[in-house]
Amino acid sequence: MTNPLASDLNHILSHTENLWEDVRGQRIFITGGTGFFGIWLLESFAWANDHLNLNASFVVLTRDAEAFRKKAPHLANHQAIGFHVGDIRSYRFPEGEFSHIIHAAATSAVATFHNEDPLVKFDTVVEGTRHTLDFAVRCHAKKFLLTSSGVVYGKQPSGMTHISEDYCGAPDPADLNSAWGESKRAAEFLCALYSKKHGIETKIARCFSFVGPYLPLDIHYAIGNFIRDGLSGGPIRVNGDGTPYRSYLYAADLAIWLWTILLRGKVCHPYNVGSEHHITVGELAHAVVQCLQGPVEVQITKTPVPDKPDERYVPLTKRAQRELGLYQWIDLQEGIKRTMLFAQNATENNQGACS
Repeated sequence: MTNPLASDLNHILSHTENLWEDVRGQRIFITGGTGFFGIWLLESFAWANDHLNLNASFVVLTRDAEAFRKKAPHLANHQAIGFHVGDIRSYRFPEGEFSHIIHAAATSAVATFHNEDPLVKFDTVVEGTRHTLDFAVRCHAKKFLLTSSGVVYGKQPSGMTHISEDYCGAPDPADLNSAWGESKRAAEFLCALYSKKHGIETKIARCFSFVGPYLPLDIHYAIGNFIRDGLSGGPIRVNGDGTPYRSYLYAADLAIWLWTILLRGKVCHPYNVGSEHHITVGELAHAVVQCLQGPVEVQITKTPVPDKPDERYVPLTKRAQRELGLYQWIDLQEGIKRTMLFAQNATENNQGACS
């Protein structure tokens, strides 16, 4: 059966082919392998492994292997992919050595959507990172990738159009909504500590906003909600005044960035991961409409407040461009179209991959 992501996976392979010798014959361990980031890393790994005869293997930490098997059976049944069941904070360490570890686990996006307890969120990220770094020491891992977040910078100043890795802002520690940002800051600190103490090559990817197949369409991701509403005939509802600025990197480009940072990035040297092409949330809703075949109404629920400072969440990615040759190859409009097509096919095939 033809993989519906074949074009995207060939795109990833064409930009990473010179990297894969690093993992030939090696074992890779990933936490968060069944989430949005993780499943793209699994898809691209399986594609490269098969096409380049890498003879590498992937072990995926998960709390529910059967649920993932239903979501992506072609990956669950791949001969180079295995599963290890456990909780990120306390899982039993798998036997043997692993050369690379990708730590992409945190609390689930669904839990965040349902207003998860901030303390649970904080503990899961911090304790899970430390536990996985302990495993990295135990299994003699050479390279370790942490998928961190742009929220480590705190609120982006309204006069700063793009936020760089050199900005020393931080979340408000008295704001309970800062649990995600504060926990990711602590996770980055642990990576620096373990790198210095144990010699692990820890790499840090500060991730912003994304679009692509497997993105959940029914929780708190605005672009996912807009695509869902558009495919159902609308209206597309913007829960706000539509003025905040965001930017979106397509998932295939995201996979290229994450593999490159893991395999070629500098140690303890954070890289912003995302798109520099900013767009307001209101404009984003209309961009989704442009990808639909028929007219769909956009409803913006609030009126903008005059002279209100801009709200922005947009990265500067010059470091990744300059040091690693990473760019946005697939633009937002094309990314939306591909996400829509995947969602439509998943619905028709009753796969539920985007639910």
